[in-house]
Amino acid sequence: MRPLAFVFVSILIGWSNATFAQQKKAVLLILDGIPAQDLERAHTPNLDQIASQGGYARAFTGGQKGGFSESPTISAVGYNTFLTGTWAHKHQVWGNGIEAPNYQYWTIFRYLREARPDAKLAIFSTWQDNRTKLLGENLPQTGYLKLDRAVDGLELDTLRYPHDAQSDYIHQIDQQVAQEAATYLSTQGPDLTWVYLQYTDDMGHKFGRGPAMDAAIQKADAQVGLIWQAIQQRQQKGEDWQLWVTTDHGRKEPDGKDHGGQSEAEREIWISTNAKGLNARFHSGQAAMVDVLPSLIRFFNLVVPEHQERELDGVPLTGPLSLSNLTLGGRGKNQLLTWTPGTQSETLSVYWSPTDHFAEGGQDEYFFLGEVPSDSKHYALPPDLGKKSFFKLLVVGKHHSANTWKVSGK
Repeated sequence: MRPLAFVFVSILIGWSNATFAQQKKAVLLILDGIPAQDLERAHTPNLDQIASQGGYARAFTGGQKGGFSESPTISAVGYNTFLTGTWAHKHQVWGNGIEAPNYQYWTIFRYLREARPDAKLAIFSTWQDNRTKLLGENLPQTGYLKLDRAVDGLELDTLRYPHDAQSDYIHQIDQQVAQEAATYLSTQGPDLTWVYLQYTDDMGHKFGRGPAMDAAIQKADAQVGLIWQAIQQRQQKGEDWQLWVTTDHGRKEPDGKDHGGQSEAEREIWISTNAKGLNARFHSGQAAMVDVLPSLIRFFNLVVPEHQERELDGVPLTGPLSLSNLTLGGRGKNQLLTWTPGTQSETLSVYWSPTDHFAEGGQDEYFFLGEVPSDSKHYALPPDLGKKSFFKLLVVGKHHSANTWKVSGK
């Protein structure tokens, strides 16, 4: 076997293209806890207009159901999955307590800050922990990541926003957050912004599916409209803006109140975006929460270090694909990698690593297994490798890579 050595040609644009990249701006907007069927039933003219310029699709969260990457369908878990492009077994956020994130798995904010120190970063959130714990602002573990603008923590101001049983104060905070975000976007044009709005999740927990949730979705859509209008104003200045609007989890049937489990209704999410060049992965209904970060990396033309790129669990939702839906099946000596090939036939290279040093700040050595035509859709592992209780598998194509793990008992 020979050591891994390759170049991810699709993203090796080079740091010298910073002038071009600086004209690219992106917003990630999370509307908490809205099931796709509820969203599709509601009147959402702003989300519809965004999708008319790019697309709308159902997607999924929760990792591999019953497998090593299975992740709780819980809010903070979902946020960090969006931010890092990895499932919970990597980023280590398992609940809303956010007890011990593994900051080895960088957020899109850190990727952009490291690539372009002058990039303007912002967050507008109805929950302070999104900045302090998930993004890890000013923590040594995140390289002392610093944001240029932050509006959050209003939920702690009980004088201005007295807490009420119907959660109207959350709607008021959402409104303030959205207005602040819209003003900053239109006047300052930050390079990367995260906007988080909570009220829809509160209504889901309190009332489930019905008129209260429908009204909350319409209010959220109006807040999206403030941000969308600001983006359109900036686009008139010749800037290239990409907006991704999504949710973090579905809700349990039949009443649509709770979440956290692995039912299809809880795992189902949706994505609305103005992004151009959406690919078959997006339109297939098989898009995943982890796909947003690789899409942003491609949009910003970022060069991701090899050892980090091969840990990403998603694939881009725009542009060409080499493969998607990489899965390891079978047991013992008879284990088979399968995937969905991209639209153009190419040769894929398969590697494996026996370690997970990356999670502790180290690097893993990968060894070459073989090459295979992408159209074959499968690759049989050597019998001796199948006996091992743990290993990582990496499939590298012309445009990107994909990975999966073997974990004993999963």
